[in-house]
Amino acid sequence: MTAALALPAAKLALGVAGQVVGKVADGIADALDPAKAKARKQAEDFEAMFLEQMTQHLFAGTGTEGPLGENGTGGDIWRSQLTQQYAKQIQKAGGVGVSDQILREMLSLQAQASTRS
Repeated sequence: MTAALALPAAKLALGVAGQVVGKVADGIADALDPAKAKARKQAEDFEAMFLEQMTQHLFAGTGTEGPLGENGTGGDIWRSQLTQQYAKQIQKAGGVGVSDQILREMLSLQAQASTRS
């Protein structure tokens, strides 16, 4: 590997390692704080729902022939299950960042509420 490629590869590896360590640290923090774990779960569920809605819009323009089935209830159910699974997989792979923003906002609101009480 040349020096020109070694530096970007090292930066990429360090970035991935940092993300893994961050996820492990978040998991430990969630285990210690059940309220934060519940908030994280709700934020992730919201992101999955958001992604499902977005993937449904992607498939709305596709025809009813081919692998997505014929017109009718069966094809519609199959399409909705497919988009739901796509959304879950996207969210598991890191999502689009919606859950992180929602979690930060939820924790901020909880902190404000606890200081007022």
